[in-house]
Amino acid sequence: MQRPRVLVVEDQADLRKLIALTLGGERYELFEATDGTAALESCARLRPALVLLDLMLPGELDGIDVCRRLRADPELRELKVVLLTAADQAVQRARAADAGVDRYFPKPFSPRALRELVDSLLVAPAGD
Repeated sequence: MQRPRVLVVEDQADLRKLIALTLGGERYELFEATDGTAALESCARLRPALVLLDLMLPGELDGIDVCRRLRADPELRELKVVLLTAADQAVQRARAADAGVDRYFPKPFSPRALRELVDSLLVAPAGD
């Protein structure tokens, strides 16, 4: 059985490492990108089941731009997208919802809460 692929798009190395430690192991196959352009290229190549996407990224594309482009692509629009952000404001939440984000997950976060969220999005309940 193939493990679900998770793409972590985060420019801060320490946070990528924390996420990798939180989600690593046998359950998921993890990949990383550090900016929006690399995220889109990785999604097209890897077809992950889930993208953990930082809102504020270096370069021309922020997380909301990336999500909009994923949703506009017929081959990638079904990917699950979780927006990770320290900007937990109503305006940002509205922009994220408009872009088609599946979940908005504010930073700082509990690794356990992140693991539970990812599991809830990717692991089928017993009996399915």
